Amino acid sequence: MGENIDEHFVAAVTHLHAQSSIAADEGPLPAARLLDLFDAQLGSRHLDLAARELRAAGRGYYTIGSAGHESNAVVAAALRTTDPALLHYRSGGFFLERAQRVGGSDPLRDVLLGMFAATAEPIAGGRHKVFGRVDLTIVPQTSTIASHLPRAVGVAFAIGRAARLRISTPWPADAVTVCSFGDASASHSTAVGAINTAIHTAYQGIPLPLLLVCEDNGIGISVRTPTGWIATSFSQRAGLAYFAAEGDDPTGTYEAAHAAAEWVRTERRPAFLHLRTVRLMGHAGSDFEPGYRSPQEISADYARDPLLATARLLVEHGFCTPEQVLHSYEDKRTQVRTLADHLRGEAELDSPSAVLSPLTETLRDALSARPTAPVRDNGAPETALTLAQAVNRALDDTLTEFPEALLFGEDVARKGGVYGVTRGLRKRFGANRVFDTLLDEQSILGLALGAGLAGLLPIAEIQYLAYLHNAADQLRGEAATLQFFSRRQYRNPMVVRIAGYGYQKGFGGHFHNDNAVAALRDIPGLVIASPARPDDAAAMLRTCVAAARQSGAVCVYLEPIALYHTRDLHEVGDDGWLAPYPADVDHAPIGRARTYGDGDDLTLISFGNGVRMSLRVCRRLAAKGIRVRVLDIRWLAPLPRTDILRAAASTGRVLVVDETRHAGGVGEGIVTILVEGGFGGPIVRVTSADSFIPLGAAALEVLLSEDEIEAASTELAQRR
Repeated sequence: MGENIDEHFVAAVTHLHAQSSIAADEGPLPAARLLDLFDAQLGSRHLDLAARELRAAGRGYYTIGSAGHESNAVVAAALRTTDPALLHYRSGGFFLERAQRVGGSDPLRDVLLGMFAATAEPIAGGRHKVFGRVDLTIVPQTSTIASHLPRAVGVAFAIGRAARLRISTPWPADAVTVCSFGDASASHSTAVGAINTAIHTAYQGIPLPLLLVCEDNGIGISVRTPTGWIATSFSQRAGLAYFAAEGDDPTGTYEAAHAAAEWVRTERRPAFLHLRTVRLMGHAGSDFEPGYRSPQEISADYARDPLLATARLLVEHGFCTPEQVLHSYEDKRTQVRTLADHLRGEAELDSPSAVLSPLTETLRDALSARPTAPVRDNGAPETALTLAQAVNRALDDTLTEFPEALLFGEDVARKGGVYGVTRGLRKRFGANRVFDTLLDEQSILGLALGAGLAGLLPIAEIQYLAYLHNAADQLRGEAATLQFFSRRQYRNPMVVRIAGYGYQKGFGGHFHNDNAVAALRDIPGLVIASPARPDDAAAMLRTCVAAARQSGAVCVYLEPIALYHTRDLHEVGDDGWLAPYPADVDHAPIGRARTYGDGDDLTLISFGNGVRMSLRVCRRLAAKGIRVRVLDIRWLAPLPRTDILRAAASTGRVLVVDETRHAGGVGEGIVTILVEGGFGGPIVRVTSADSFIPLGAAALEVLLSEDEIEAASTELAQRR
């Protein structure tokens, strides 16, 4: 079945007539340039038409198209090919235009391979249909709504910050970061926060060369954007330069886009390009547009077709005849269809290992990553440290060793962190490398995403675990997926420090005492560290830094707040929870546990606060004649499977001590390893309750207690 817009274009071009004649090399878009743009737009349109035909024939998997948005090819023409681009899913014209200018690739083939989910597709390898290529300086995005905007802000920030630190990036020092999105996406909290962050940053005089391109077609699937909303919201926004263009005016679009890009390039501040356009052929192939738009409303958009506008300009200025335009149109149709027929049957991912390969390769490299030897203080004797002091020392070593390392988050600079963990680092390394951010977790993570992409080593802090949930999709949908959807051609190495867990003696309530980690453990490829002891804390942080640098891994580092300044283990003044800074670079490899004791009656498997609680209980159990060993798993992802099974086999009885929740807690994964690994002994699990953590003494009613651990251990040890 043909598309109405296809038939309308042919009919409309037939009735075009030359009206004026200008020199082929005059104007902002001379004939040769305009013909190149038209070719990119033609390719984008016929790829969309082919996508519908392929899906109808059961041969293609992706039908969200760019029809009506082909004016973004003109935006691409106004930028340099070395300007990093983060594009939404209606950016076919931009992608083809940039590929045409760069050369060396076949963008029609690339896009069709993506529609076929073919392994030969050069960026995602059949994992998604994306617009992205390293040689085109286009960072791949999937079916993004607005989740790429914080990363775009991060990229723009990193360009300026890297130049100040004399760190090389993949882009020129005067590059402009371009980020496209739709009008409906502009209202998403992620977009609102990212744009605010861009303005907030530039307001402080910090370079932020970001061009935001809002392609306003007036509708989000079936929900209309109020007329004039985008202009009203952004045209008068202080600190954000505003430019506007009509998508059916190629010359005006080029002039506005060029002016916006050059303003950003010169001023190093953000600008907003409002590109008014239309959406043709509905949201996607499965979208029945007449169900929510009248036929008259749909057909009225045909007159604003940017492809028709470019054709009209070519004919009216005498650059082409209507017959030549139609010949080019049909020739492109034939080219795309022929190529699609040729690519039919291209191999798809056909095994779990094939699908997972970017994840498994990243984890393999992360597991083999080893930190360098820690920085010593001129042979000065080591002193025993608290966990907070050990983290501070490890951060100091990292910033000393790696000039590309940045440390940032709320309160980390002048204050030195809410709990003093980063105290003194800003003074030692300066405000360019240790700095405070605004209060927006999505933007903090987006900054890390962009900095890692730029060749910097970001160490971001989320002040409390509960606040991560505002921004978890920056880890799930953006950070962890980048290597997966680019076959590791793009990487965003990063370490995210998060103060978490409970046991703060009732202070702070549930937002400052959060034990919900299931959302993190559910993200494929994420490395999650959970240190308990000071020496492990230092070693594990340095291991995370090494994994990020060497494999591009995304590492989350969970710091137990209640243990930050803990000194004692059993009695006041015993200093049993202090430890020297570790000298062994292999002290804490990813996915390896640590064992305390050699008892053969019972194994306690725990992490975080549970390790200290278990060790305290062990002494009481020893007085009962029960010999116990404690396994600190240390890593919540990947879990130390071999060490768990070995420790369980050594005693034949296992108590899983899990301070997280009964449902969705870490203990579920440990028990699964034991069962699937063939462990035949008894397994008991003690956990905190499935509850938010309340204020005051009531917190102890729902958090796991030492008494519960002791009672369960005693009962289990006595089982025959």
